[in-house]
Amino acid sequence: MPIAVRLNQYLVRQNVFVHEISHERAVSLDCAISKAHVTPEATLKSVLLIDVKGVVMAVCPFPTDLNIDAVNQVLGRNLQPLTSEQSDKLFTDCETGAQPPVGGAYGIPMIIDDSLLEQDLFYLQSGCNTTMLQMDGRSFRLAIAGAAKGAIATWKEGTLSAPLLTNGNISIDDVAKKLEKLYRLPPMPAIAVKILHLVTDPDSSVGELADVIECDPSLAAQIMRYARSALFNYQGDIRSVQDAVNIVLGFERVAHIAMGVAASKAFEIPKEGPLGLDAFWKHTLYTANLCQQLAPKLPAEAGVDRGLAYLVGLLHNFGLLLVGHLFPPEFCMLNKLREASPEQSMEAVEQQVFGMGGAQDLIALGHGTIGGILLRMWNLPEEVVKSAAMHQTIGYEGDCQNYVQLVQLANCLLKPFGIGDELNEQDPEPLIEALGLTVEHANEVTEAVMACCGDLDAMAAEMAA
Repeated sequence: MPIAVRLNQYLVRQNVFVHEISHERAVSLDCAISKAHVTPEATLKSVLLIDVKGVVMAVCPFPTDLNIDAVNQVLGRNLQPLTSEQSDKLFTDCETGAQPPVGGAYGIPMIIDDSLLEQDLFYLQSGCNTTMLQMDGRSFRLAIAGAAKGAIATWKEGTLSAPLLTNGNISIDDVAKKLEKLYRLPPMPAIAVKILHLVTDPDSSVGELADVIECDPSLAAQIMRYARSALFNYQGDIRSVQDAVNIVLGFERVAHIAMGVAASKAFEIPKEGPLGLDAFWKHTLYTANLCQQLAPKLPAEAGVDRGLAYLVGLLHNFGLLLVGHLFPPEFCMLNKLREASPEQSMEAVEQQVFGMGGAQDLIALGHGTIGGILLRMWNLPEEVVKSAAMHQTIGYEGDCQNYVQLVQLANCLLKPFGIGDELNEQDPEPLIEALGLTVEHANEVTEAVMACCGDLDAMAAEMAA
């Protein structure tokens, strides 16, 4: 029972799309947040209240305290909290401790804290103690249709309603909580969420993936072009996305390409310049293909999956898209400085810009960490999150280090061809050695990828269009 029956029926009626996040069994909301690795500030909690007129559900962010006096003032009521035993009787199709904060599914009037109207991403319980749900802003508004609104919550001591980012030694999760609260981060586009759901569902089929991709004609055309490219040297006729999946590319590769392309549509950045959309897609496509072709040459004990290697290469630089999306003036300056000073590290260039204007609170983070935060928020695999967050950290050792080093090596190998944003000096040989490769392997793979530069450049141009 991943979603309670009445909740599921309500979501279908309201045309609300949600993404399921499976996790280890949890006995409470705070436990579920931890096990599902979701952001508390983006998580909904509900409190059931009652008076002589009946029950009301109050919904607010998890790290807040409900102000019942404020609820009563907004509604003109005299409400008091329900006991947990009384609450359980209203949710007979739910497991204890997993009641969803969607009163409409249970015929319960709602009031929500008005701070939630500014969010674009939400996590909530599903009625099942092993599943959390993720929904975007549109879906949330459909789910709470008819709810009253008001300033009914106060942030708990020790949390910040508008925190600033600092230079302290804090984790990606810590920064993510602050960044999500301070800025409106874009949700993963609906089509990308559907593809992610198919990737994580062992029972999904090639036909289902093809159907989702064909809903977006430009995405379908890009997949077809990729399958027909010299990278795969397939001489037969490919007439459909399903042919591209079945005959040439395979389910996982197509899903990863499609998810990356679809996810990028959450952003708008300029096309021109060394950090513009044209250069971005060229860089990520070359990196993804290098990572994928290097992966099988790694020793088995490295534990690097070829399909996942492609995805980490494709998404490792998404932080640049987010910077451009959140801070257009600073991104424009970053683009100009990168062009003027290719010998400097991106970190050094970012330090010159991320102290200005609206981006002043991001100083010392860099686009890598910012990208890792976004991909963590989107619930992507940890290998993808860490590769984005740490690809600027030379000498990184830690979780998922082989994937991080693989991305770093690909960036180094592309440097002589003028591809990528990290054009400063970094010796690839320590990375080659750390990954258990040889220089010959690295050169062989690089030559094979560069031999297909015409197809990759054409595909990059289509993606940036």
